[in-house]
Amino acid sequence: MANYFSLILTVVTIVSGLLWLYDAKFLKPKRQAIVAEVEKKTTSPLTEEQVEQLAPQPKLMELGQSIFPVIALVLVVRTLLYEPFQIPSGSMMPTLLRGDFILVQKFDYGIKEPLFQNTVIETTEPERGDIAVFKYPEEPSIDYIKRVVGLPGDRIIYRNKTLYIQPACEEGRRDCPEMTVIRTQLKDDGAYFSGSSPLKTYEERLGEVKHDILVDPRVASRRAFFYDQPGTQRDEWVVPEGQYFVMGDNRDNSRDSRYWGFVDETLLVGKAVFIWMSFEMDRGGQDSWLPSWVPTGIRFERLGSIE
Repeated sequence: MANYFSLILTVVTIVSGLLWLYDAKFLKPKRQAIVAEVEKKTTSPLTEEQVEQLAPQPKLMELGQSIFPVIALVLVVRTLLYEPFQIPSGSMMPTLLRGDFILVQKFDYGIKEPLFQNTVIETTEPERGDIAVFKYPEEPSIDYIKRVVGLPGDRIIYRNKTLYIQPACEEGRRDCPEMTVIRTQLKDDGAYFSGSSPLKTYEERLGEVKHDILVDPRVASRRAFFYDQPGTQRDEWVVPEGQYFVMGDNRDNSRDSRYWGFVDETLLVGKAVFIWMSFEMDRGGQDSWLPSWVPTGIRFERLGSIE
């Protein structure tokens, strides 16, 4: 849907701009000439109403002139600066909840042209701990949002619900970093639920980013379903150059790199930076007659920067 919107927005911008340009270069001078010829025969200038009646601007050209500046501004902001997204699932709980509306900073991972999303200007690269929006590798028409865990060259292990990372090491370097466990600390037990089952909340640190993750004690290891990278064990991966390993903060309720592999840098959309609206979607008994898409409240306390 986002790709179709970009295409439509680009086409509307080009068409309205061409209409405005054609009118300004060819039709407007003809209208001005007609008005000037009439004014030569009168003793006073024509009013705006008289000019409009004498040489009206075609409705299509008027529409193009009216919408072009607005549409062009929207295209520039959406392509180069920020794009809004809605969180549709709970895979990034507790950091992001279903019903959160976020802004994604587009220029963080390179400036792309609007039609085919090819990078035209290199900027910065994702850092460990970033919350990134990207095109789902198995179906690029779908936008996904996960946390960046592994950078190019990293060795990642996810075993018995414990995350291990060995940062990339330059070729020929002797003092390469060791494989280290990403420490977690239990914060809460039962603040979040999966159905009727309470989830455990842990605090985790990835790089300079400290955040919370959720673990479902009922869910056994899904190692048999993990992405099988040739040359490594089933729960171990080496991130290729130009690609990234991502995971959801809701570790037992997230389909991520553990199951389908890596995110190529060409699929990156931007970095999630701000929650600008958050709707409560919880259905209580008294609200059960409402459609599922109708909010039941606004979570004002969630508005602000994303950590």
